[in-house]
Amino acid sequence: MLLYCLSLENWTASLFPSLNKKGIYVKNIFNILVASSFLLLVGCASESHKAVQVEKSVSAQTAYNYQGPKHPIMVSNFDNKSGFMRGVFSEGPDRLSSQAKTVLMAHLQQTGRFSVLDRDNMKELSAEAKLSGKKQKLKGASFAITGDVAEFGRKETGDRQFFGVLGSGKSQVAYSKVTLNVVDVATSEVVYSASGSGEYELNNREVLGFGGTAAYDSTLNGKVLDLAMREAVDRLVEGLEQKKWTLTK
Repeated sequence: MLLYCLSLENWTASLFPSLNKKGIYVKNIFNILVASSFLLLVGCASESHKAVQVEKSVSAQTAYNYQGPKHPIMVSNFDNKSGFMRGVFSEGPDRLSSQAKTVLMAHLQQTGRFSVLDRDNMKELSAEAKLSGKKQKLKGASFAITGDVAEFGRKETGDRQFFGVLGSGKSQVAYSKVTLNVVDVATSEVVYSASGSGEYELNNREVLGFGGTAAYDSTLNGKVLDLAMREAVDRLVEGLEQKKWTLTK
């Protein structure tokens, strides 16, 4: 910073040689330039935050009107049948199917029509019950929901207007489709199926050097998966209310 101030003072003197010889105003001009430079250096820092509203399915938004029973239901294995994150270079567990199952359980519970049973944390729940001195009274479900991510993919497209002189643009598109099956645990019969799909698109355009640019946005993966799952859950509840399938025997 000291070297910067010294160079700035020399630059001020060279810019106004006549004033420098007379010793008039040079120090004042120098002080003004230093103060302006300092404001430019520190004036760009900012911090902001906000809460983002979480999207809910249509059936979740009408849960308060539902007066019927909440039937126990268990979410079984959820598979990733798409080619996304399933290549020869993909390592570790399939995070997409795990994420899809978590999202499905949340949206099912929010509809107010189901009592969703957690079977993924049985060991931890049993240990916690022993620590608290309580005996577990586990519920059994007559139906289970299985499913898979049938399709999932991303693509990027771009265009250039007059060799880029008039502007260029880029779009990031994510697409997902999920399928849900309601299975009778006693007979293994699939009593009902529902599907949902969704697409998210992020556009950026730059004209004559002005405009926004964006790198790869990984949040589109979660957003489009959540959108497809909400659609599938709505179709599931819609079929239940239209008596196309039932949770009672």
